[in-house]
Parts: sequence; structure tokens; C-alpha cells
Amino acid sequence: MKPYLQFANIYDDLMEHVDYDRWLTYMEKALKERGIRATTILDIGCGTGEFMLRMNQAGYTVAGLDLSEDMLTVAHQKLQSAGYPAQIFHEDMSQFSGLGRYDVITIFCDSLNYIKEEEAFKQVFLRCYDALNDGGLLLFDVHSPFKMTQFDQATYADDGDGVAYIWHSFTGDAPNSVEHELTFFIEQENGLYERVEELHQERTFDEKTYTKWLKESGFNAIQVTSDFCDEPPHAKTERFFFSAKKEAGTS
Repeated sequence: MKPYLQFANIYDDLMEHVDYDRWLTYMEKALKERGIRATTILDIGCGTGEFMLRMNQAGYTVAGLDLSEDMLTVAHQKLQSAGYPAQIFHEDMSQFSGLGRYDVITIFCDSLNYIKEEEAFKQVFLRCYDALNDGGLLLFDVHSPFKMTQFDQATYADDGDGVAYIWHSFTGDAPNSVEHELTFFIEQENGLYERVEELHQERTFDEKTYTKWLKESGFNAIQVTSDFCDEPPHAKTERFFFSAKKEAGTS
């Protein structure tokens, strides 16, 4: 079952605790430190367009890419309602091409962790490299191997307005992977609740592996930080942040 296929319309309610502004702050700080004046951005794994909306509000020209048509439908409606262009692409992040060139490509909120095969990870980086302008920047975050261990046998539950859910996580078969079993109870117009089940699978690798793949794709000036701060990764880092540059004249 495709991730987010059933619950695109309630996704924003479930993610209301996510501080998207932190990713915007991280992005703009990375651009400033690199001396990059960016105008065009491709947001991969854009989901319902919540981060795209914030980047548009900050003055950027933003396109979005996602595998879920349902999520893109929500994103299109959201951006148009706010008066912004809804330039969105229904594409697999490991297979896209011919979508133009951008100053920055973002893959945030562990969207990259939904890739399961090593070759597909490498393809994402290669395609991002091709889609960047010379001097452009790839920014992404991923769960660390340590974070994956924290998911094992974890259970989350919530009873909100019109929707309740039970979220159970356990270690997957592949190294550094996790599976999330989600059960939603969504209130219908007649007052009854519909039960919806989803299985989400995530996988990650260590810092050195991501860095190796980035270099093999042509990126350099690679910087890795930890958990929204400037510190280098450590044993209990939960989220790696990567900044990788495509140097001018390397196309």
C-alpha cells in the first residue's frame, strides 16, 4: 500500500505538532553560510505542500514533487487558496528527470527514508545533481541509525477531533529499518467511524554511507550536522542534516 494513500486529507491534522519553520530556518541559514542567493527551489517529498507554502511566503519560487497523487491534490488546493502557483509533479524521487533546473533542492522531514533500496538512494542523489543549477545546493535530513532503534516496539495513540489513531512501530527486516503499522478511525458524515490501516516502511544508513553516495554523484563541500543545530553528529544523534553543493562548472 502506498504511503499516505488513504489519509492525505487528515495528514495536516496528524502533523500539526511539526514545526516546519525550523526547516525553513535551517535552509536559509545554510544558504547564507554558503553565500548562495537562491530563488528557485524543488521540494521533494512535498506531501500536502505545508513546507512549500512557507517557502512561497518567504519569497521563493517553489515546485513540489511527491509520489502520492492524493497528497498532491491537497497541496494544489492549499497553494491555490493561498494565491501561490501550484507547480507540482507526480514523480518517484528516484526516477524523476526533465523537470527543469533549480538553485536548491530540499528533501525534508525524513522523506528520503521511505526509499528502501540502496540503488534507489543513489539514483535520488544523481537526479538531484542533474536538476541543480551550477553552484546549487541539496539539503536533506534523514533518521539516524540510533533513531531507528528508538522506534522499536514504540506505540503512539491519540484521540483528536474527528480522527483517532494507534501507531505501532517495530524493527524491519533490513538493517537500520523500521515498520510503522497505523490504524486510523476517521469520523464520517453520518457520525460513524471508518477504520483505515496503513503500513509505512523506513530505512536509513550511517553518515559515512550517505556522504560516499553524495560524492559518487558529483557533490562536494558536504556538511553534516545534527538535530537542527550546528553540532557534528554524535552517538545519540536522532536526525542527520546534509548540505551538499554542486560546484559551478561541473555540469
